[in-house]
Amino acid sequence: MTDDTPLLTLQNQLAQMQAQIDALQKDKAVWQEDKVEMQTRIDHLLAELKLSKSQKYGRKSEKSPRGTFNEAEQHKTTEPPKHHKKGKQSLAEHFEREEVEHTLTELACSCCGEQMHHCSSEDSEQVKIIPAKISVIKHKQFKYACRHCEHEALTNKIITAPKPAQPIPGSIASPEALAAVVTAKYCDALPLYRLVDIFERGGLRISRGTLANWCIKAGNLIKPLVKAMQAHLLGEHSLCADETRVQVLDEGENPSSNSQMWVYRSNEVSKQPVVIYDYQAGRSRACAEEFLMDYQGYLQCDGYSVYDGIEGITPVACWAHARRKYDEALKAESKNKGRAHKAISFISQLYKLETQAKNKKLSPQARYQLRQEKTLPILTQFKVWLDEASDKVIAGSYIGKAIKYNLNQWHKLIRYVEDGHLGIDNNITERDIRPFTTGRKNWLFSKSVNGAQASATLYSIVMTCRANDINPYYYFQHLFKTLPARQSDDDDFTDLMPWNVQLDFDYS
Repeated sequence: MTDDTPLLTLQNQLAQMQAQIDALQKDKAVWQEDKVEMQTRIDHLLAELKLSKSQKYGRKSEKSPRGTFNEAEQHKTTEPPKHHKKGKQSLAEHFEREEVEHTLTELACSCCGEQMHHCSSEDSEQVKIIPAKISVIKHKQFKYACRHCEHEALTNKIITAPKPAQPIPGSIASPEALAAVVTAKYCDALPLYRLVDIFERGGLRISRGTLANWCIKAGNLIKPLVKAMQAHLLGEHSLCADETRVQVLDEGENPSSNSQMWVYRSNEVSKQPVVIYDYQAGRSRACAEEFLMDYQGYLQCDGYSVYDGIEGITPVACWAHARRKYDEALKAESKNKGRAHKAISFISQLYKLETQAKNKKLSPQARYQLRQEKTLPILTQFKVWLDEASDKVIAGSYIGKAIKYNLNQWHKLIRYVEDGHLGIDNNITERDIRPFTTGRKNWLFSKSVNGAQASATLYSIVMTCRANDINPYYYFQHLFKTLPARQSDDDDFTDLMPWNVQLDFDYS
């Protein structure tokens, strides 16, 4: 009988070795997966670091990059280049002028010694600026009494001539002074403490608390007019919206919480544009619903979800936001930039058509026709490319996120081709919110809710003035002279709207 023990032992050893090999291969596969996952993570962190450096130290421009796939560059413009005007600038005629004459003290001719006579003059002009020119308005109200009543009646009534209603009764602030303060703070982004220093150099000592109180009361005075502007805005065909944070110290128990300044404005082709700032304690859908309660129509905004689902509102997305995602991918990722270049090329073609429409000053109907004929085919090609590219990119990469954002927002991104009144992006609102963010860098926060609400009201006037090419100082001055005489908040403010108002001085 044959002894099988050595054979069984060898088979067991082979089985054990095979099990060890299988375990090692399994460990290798897991290690390979971990290696790929770790490398993907490292690449993502490096991309984040590169993007962070680019945002901090790189240029902020989002111009289309030069590249193989930038097809829009192949279309040469036929418009002549715009050159800067050369020569000395002529000064406006409305400036007050004083003449300074320069004459010779010795009129003897250097050649023959005879007396020279005046034949002509050589004229040149310089600008004279007097900073913080402060003056005082002295109101002298005459009193009147009846001499007959003085002798015959038991009482004698003295009547004082009234003075015009003042923006802040009992205050030293004139309409001109209030206009100067609010224009400096809300138009020129000057913090009140700097205004205190400026006025003190002019000889006027006034506290920052007093100036802050003036701003709050000025905002309360103008609030009825801004409500009328809001009603006009909500009656327009389409709107744009954006929001940014603002810190209010006296709000609730947590002064570090960030409230929001919402901005709503008319579309870019509106003939009577209005810009309204709306201060809210949060960033929820209820804030937008409260403002847009009486509005039905298009609302152009970024991809923020609170604007979706509001009754009567049709959201329109912003192509500038979509393009920004690909720009971030270009800055962040060192490899595989071809897809980002290709996407930006498609978007550049869309913007080129919009630039042509703007340069030709096309009507909304003509712009609609242009988009139907030339924009829609580009969008169709872009959508096909996006669908194909989405399956080939890493979901967590910057290019993957950009493509996903594009696809998720697609139905709102293409909506602008439905109506010629709509813009391709929401940049017009971002430009209107920029003065607020610039001012916020200087004054950092609002002390109280009343101050934040007053800021919203006064910024509304400043930005509506800019949209209508009106000098805000003279408009504020007119309002502070006119509004105190209005008896009720329900008055008709049609005559004070920026497109109707008649200003004594409009040096825009």
